[in-house]
Amino acid sequence: QVQLVESGGGLVQSGGSLRLSCAAAGFTLDDYTIGWFRQAPGKEREGVSCISRSGSITLYEDSVKGRFTISRDNAKNTVYLQMNSLKPEDTAVYYCAADQAYFPNGCSLMFAYDDWGQGTQVTVSS
Repeated sequence: QVQLVESGGGLVQSGGSLRLSCAAAGFTLDDYTIGWFRQAPGKEREGVSCISRSGSITLYEDSVKGRFTISRDNAKNTVYLQMNSLKPEDTAVYYCAADQAYFPNGCSLMFAYDDWGQGTQVTVSS
């Protein structure tokens, strides 16, 4: 079974930090391109960041660039999203997604990924 389990969400004050983790079960993450997405109430799902299979290519949505960092530790079978300088508008459910397909351009912030976790809530207070 392919499973992705997000953790690390919670309530934090504006300007604070959280580190989200995406742990894999049933497969090895080094075979997968990984994306982080989020969805706030009443809004469409939005691509936040992604990382290529090799880790050499990363992409960020403009509003999080310079504040968020995606990384992967294949030895731990885990992908991380370090979130610094959090803002109330970052409040959303955050999802980890994986796809074994080859991405010629490294990764994608579009949400056509095959496998998804259940999400973890991030709430940033003002």
